[in-house]
Amino acid sequence: MDKFYHSVRLDKDLCKGCINCIKRCPTAAIRVRNGKAQINSKFCIDCGECIRICPHHAKHATYDTLDVLKQYDYTVALPPPSLFGQFNHLDDVNIILNALLRMGFNDVYEVGAAAELVSEATREYLNEHKEIRPVISTACPTVVRLIRVRFPNLIPHLLPLNPPIEVAANLAAARAMLKTGLPREKIGIIFITPCPSKVTYVQSPLGVEKSQVDKVLAIKDVYTQLLPHMKAVRDVSVDLGKAGKIGISWGRSGGEASGLFTESYLAADGIENVIRVLEDLEDEKFTNLRFVELNACNGGCVGGVLTVENPYVSEVKLKYLHKYMPVAKSHLDEDAEAFVPWTAPVEYEPVFRLGGTQQESFTRLNQVEQLLKKFPGLDCGSCGAPTCKALAEDIARGAATEKDCIYCLRQNINKLSSEVSALADVIAEKQVRRREAVAILREYITKITDEMSLLDNQGAWNSGEHHNENETEAHETE
Repeated sequence: MDKFYHSVRLDKDLCKGCINCIKRCPTAAIRVRNGKAQINSKFCIDCGECIRICPHHAKHATYDTLDVLKQYDYTVALPPPSLFGQFNHLDDVNIILNALLRMGFNDVYEVGAAAELVSEATREYLNEHKEIRPVISTACPTVVRLIRVRFPNLIPHLLPLNPPIEVAANLAAARAMLKTGLPREKIGIIFITPCPSKVTYVQSPLGVEKSQVDKVLAIKDVYTQLLPHMKAVRDVSVDLGKAGKIGISWGRSGGEASGLFTESYLAADGIENVIRVLEDLEDEKFTNLRFVELNACNGGCVGGVLTVENPYVSEVKLKYLHKYMPVAKSHLDEDAEAFVPWTAPVEYEPVFRLGGTQQESFTRLNQVEQLLKKFPGLDCGSCGAPTCKALAEDIARGAATEKDCIYCLRQNINKLSSEVSALADVIAEKQVRRREAVAILREYITKITDEMSLLDNQGAWNSGEHHNENETEAHETE
């Protein structure tokens, strides 16, 4: 599987060429070229912020439909804690779990139950590796991908344990095979995701060679299907819940860290805040912390773009739901321990380097610094890049030109106009032969016309009026 697989895609037909997404993207992975957005697959970390911000709904996440239930002889639903935070007045997780069975699943396995196993394994890891400070959670795939491409010095601090989704998938598959006697390929392990990041994880996991999750549904699709079934099972639900307070808490920011029984932790949510924390960690500002929990979405997993409820309202609902639950209902045993540790290392991917070699990178970095002296430093986005620095780096990589900057283009036009004016003065003084003067004037007029055409196109592209159907992009609708 491509290590730069992505679940966030662009629909060119809906894209209007506005610059909302390029300003929001935390890794500067998006450009607007010829009136259409383009996503650099090497820079993208599938945080979903472009989906959240796009007013034209041109960005979307790819995931499976409910029809996948028909593809297997036996299906197991993996509901995450964030799913429980979507419903009003929910006081018993068994209502959701039984409704999933009525919806068509043959079995359910709470991701929250697996989260309690990961919490227990994390506590053991912290006790056994006190020399590593701090340890960074690996539950959010977007954060792991961000560290992999941008913060290589922090890779040794990553918690080498599988996220709950993977642990749950392994345990659910083992239980289903034992219960049914069916071979693994006839059993469908189906995760219900709050975000596109976990879709990407399933297709291109980090920490394991292959994920045991077979298909991924979106919470927003499952939500509407569950509502009528929840009414039907409210008074006849069977006790299926295997997660306690610790497991359910994983759905919100700070929930994972709270299950470690330590006060020496930091929890941050929202991709901009995550990046600031990682920068501070790289500068060794938090050397005494034991654990750092980072979630790319505001509020944690309840803030994923594939959910339906306000994330902060969902947080309140989860707190209410687990208020009278036991601390934990699932515990590590020998069978589960085998599924918790990573089986493949996470390696640095230097996608942001300007050159293939160190010498080339230094040369291009110098070019970037020289270009920044020419640019106005307004970070206006008119060039299709989020900042002047991003444009300069694009130019250094050969992916853009100085004329993409509308201010540089205007300066060049003004320069040409001044030269034409000076030439006209010379001609007026009869210091140049007529034929030679006409040829020079035509050359200047052609240059000015070309520059004006570029300037007009810049304005058309930024307003979404100019389209180039031959333009290619890293992610496009499949």
